[in-house]
Amino acid sequence: MPDGIIYEGYKNRFFQQEKMNGIRVIRVWTYIAANKGFLKRTLNYLSFMISSLFGIFLIKKADLVIATSPQFFCGVAGFIFSKLKKLPFILEVRDIWPESIIATEALKSRRLIKIFEYIELFLYRHSKKIVVVTKSFKKIISHKGIQRDKIFIVKNGADLTLFCPQDRENEVRKKFNLHGKFVISYVGTIGMAHALNQVLYVAKDLYERKDIIFLIVGSGAERDILIRKKENKQLDNVIFIEKQFRHLIPSFYAASDICLITLKNTSLFKTVIPSKIFEIMAMAKPIILGVDGEAREIVEKSKSGLYVEPENHIELKKAILRLYNNPEIAQNLGRNGRRFVEKYFNRDNLANDYLEILAQSLNS
Repeated sequence: MPDGIIYEGYKNRFFQQEKMNGIRVIRVWTYIAANKGFLKRTLNYLSFMISSLFGIFLIKKADLVIATSPQFFCGVAGFIFSKLKKLPFILEVRDIWPESIIATEALKSRRLIKIFEYIELFLYRHSKKIVVVTKSFKKIISHKGIQRDKIFIVKNGADLTLFCPQDRENEVRKKFNLHGKFVISYVGTIGMAHALNQVLYVAKDLYERKDIIFLIVGSGAERDILIRKKENKQLDNVIFIEKQFRHLIPSFYAASDICLITLKNTSLFKTVIPSKIFEIMAMAKPIILGVDGEAREIVEKSKSGLYVEPENHIELKKAILRLYNNPEIAQNLGRNGRRFVEKYFNRDNLANDYLEILAQSLNS
């Protein structure tokens, strides 16, 4: 869906049902649009909100309603659903919206911003509990006049069985002719927020080092723009790879010597913790982190990577060369990350924490 295509095995119709791990999943029709252009994305969000409400008629029994953000139209559908069914409403906040789209300059209309801010506050006030993924999110929401005791923090974590140390010389290295190469990878959304222009600057500076290769794996609004820039600069040390199914992601991390996590240099992004941090840690790979704030705290506390100033390609280049020239430092960072995530960010343990919050919602 983020690429504006319907995945194999699915059809864009009003209701499509399947079982996933014993759970009944109902999929609904939406206006198909790639993650490009504010108007089309908004139509996509609105169409999901409307279609999902028709799904009420397929659900005979429920105990509570959970709606997740970003994009609060999903939250609006959850709120309406909860009122019609007279059920507790839990709002899960994985990105502060609309602040995040303002920070990336995807939205500039003051009138629309005011409307979205009204929706945001309405949902905060009318939810029984709010579940957030960072300490900063709790602080931001409470400063909007929402009582702190209804806001709970459940951070992201890693599936330690899927994301675990693997052989570096794998099928990914064979497929993309990476044998003998020092591989620096970025895996994830290639969007306006991710500041990946800097990777091309570094790739140009390091072009003469023929054993250093950059992998950019994923899709997003900026992907085609970056590919054109790469081609214009004739950077054959940068390889763009299509978005991968989740179960294949560990093999790309395993093939990497360094994993990058970058965001734009804005104050809002000091409040976020990209979930890929925990997955990379679980793979025992060193991180170079271009994100300040809570994410930096985790990487520095765990001693799992190097922090660089966001959007500073000079610092990014220096950090890459430090790990390139000191493989023992890179290995130690990777091992530290694996130990840290096992202790604090095992997804199974975090899921149990979430279940306790849900149980409280039913009993209170």
